[in-house]
Amino acid sequence: MPINYSTKQSSLTNNDILKKLRVAHKLRNDDIIAILKLVDFEISKGALGDMFRAADHDNFVEAGDQILRNFLNGLIIHLRGPMPDKRQAD
Repeated sequence: MPINYSTKQSSLTNNDILKKLRVAHKLRNDDIIAILKLVDFEISKGALGDMFRAADHDNFVEAGDQILRNFLNGLIIHLRGPMPDKRQAD
């Protein structure tokens, strides 16, 4: 009997994506805060911790697009280094 996987399609939330990237890159909250600082985005440990709580917790906060976008941009800089300045003369 074949299994029907198409009965329920679930999409990942921004919180899920942040959690998966944190685990995949073995990052602690301090590391994530430092990565966000690379793109001049400030967040407190408490605010970040609220995003990693269970969705049914009283202090759970949904991560917005802005935090995910800034984290991804910061992660690129963290992994590859800053982009070279194209205005410099060769």
